[in-house]
Amino acid sequence: MKRLLLVVAFLGALSLGTWWLLRQSRSAAILPPKPRSLADALSAIELTVEPRVRAFCKRAGVVYPPERLVFIAYKKERRIDLLVPQDGRYRLVHSWPVLAASGGPGPKLREGDRQVPEGFYRFELLNPNSRFHLSLRVNYPNAEDVARGAAEGVPPQDLGSDIMVHGGAVSIGCLAVGDPGVEEIFLLVSRVGLENVEILIVPDERMMTEDERPWVQDLYARLRTRLQQLR
Repeated sequence: MKRLLLVVAFLGALSLGTWWLLRQSRSAAILPPKPRSLADALSAIELTVEPRVRAFCKRAGVVYPPERLVFIAYKKERRIDLLVPQDGRYRLVHSWPVLAASGGPGPKLREGDRQVPEGFYRFELLNPNSRFHLSLRVNYPNAEDVARGAAEGVPPQDLGSDIMVHGGAVSIGCLAVGDPGVEEIFLLVSRVGLENVEILIVPDERMMTEDERPWVQDLYARLRTRLQQLR
């Protein structure tokens, strides 16, 4: 009986996972064939996506489109929060589940380590031709990452690159938020402008570490300070 219950539970979980993936696919926009321009991708998603984005901005009481966006990616909790400054404070506007990511707590230091980076970042590219529906490239490695790598004896060319927030539900070293999720983030960032978007990637909500390296302690202290400013 116990074995039968385990089989039933497994099949139920498998069915739920399959339903979720199919739902993600069905609710995503149909994009033009590749190669496609940024304008083509935006034209394909805006009719269905913009009403959703307007709706969650309205629920949060923020003007659409906002002037600035702050994304916070929590690695342990597998969640990306969107905060927008409004009337002198930051308001939580929306959250997306991270459907897939790899690695654990701690900064990324080397290509192939399967780690999602941690630190202060920006999006540097909207990619309409992603293998995973759509994607936004994080500016890893930035100047801080290069300096950290130097402290650990890792040259810039070995730090890795092409860290993305993208669609789908599989990922190694990136953050997959599903096709509908990436459409919403993609449209928002396009409306606000890359230069007005900040993304923090943190290990978890508690921001605790047992890593005693000075540069790690300094990074986490500054991330904690920024998170407090946003609350």
